[in-house]
Amino acid sequence: MINEVDEALRSLVKAEVVNGTDVEVVFDAPTRDWSSRRNKPTVDMYLYDIREDTRRRSVGVRERRNDEGIVEERRALPRIFKLAYLITAWTQRPEDEHRLLAATLGAFMRYDVLPSTYMTPVLLEAGTPLGVQIAYPPPEDRQVSDVWSSLGGDLKPSVDLVVHMAVEPDRFFDIAQAVMAPMRLRASAQKTFEAQDDERQARGWPEDAAEATGPDGKEQPGPSALAPSRRQRNSHPRRAVKG
Repeated sequence: MINEVDEALRSLVKAEVVNGTDVEVVFDAPTRDWSSRRNKPTVDMYLYDIREDTRRRSVGVRERRNDEGIVEERRALPRIFKLAYLITAWTQRPEDEHRLLAATLGAFMRYDVLPSTYMTPVLLEAGTPLGVQIAYPPPEDRQVSDVWSSLGGDLKPSVDLVVHMAVEPDRFFDIAQAVMAPMRLRASAQKTFEAQDDERQARGWPEDAAEATGPDGKEQPGPSALAPSRRQRNSHPRRAVKG
């Protein structure tokens, strides 16, 4: 993705800064050995720092749905990275270098977002804009003088360009398969018993016998306890009646 950003920046500088001249646009490290071998006017855009903009980090997921509205993909939200470029001009005369730097500064001041005209097909397909900031003060832990000291070259006039690029993490989340069949419910009969039913069965009462309660609210014996059998009524001898 970074190389795509380089090509987009090259297209903008060639169209609005170089404008058909023989000035080259490169992305080399401006070391002392490199500068000694330059024999053509050059605009160098050296990428010297890459870091995430943690203030703009968002937590969550992004969903992609098909034409029927069903979620087909769920992935983490993109993160924003800042690409810092050190822009320098290299010619035989300092006046020409200043002219190139002024044209570069004016070209990037026209835009807050890189125009789609200069975007590569890969960047257009990603659909994420590239924000640009030109000549913004660098953070305290990223001084331009430290960059020149690391390169081992002589300090030159330069312009600091920061490009904000969104990068999608290669993290996907599992998605359950959509249920397309209609919902079906099935009920099955089941016989249930309550506590009083269990007690009735334990005493030998018929299940359809109605419960009776006395005046005091207590449960009365069942029919089998109230009605004595015929054998019990005929077991006593009859007394003779005197005439």
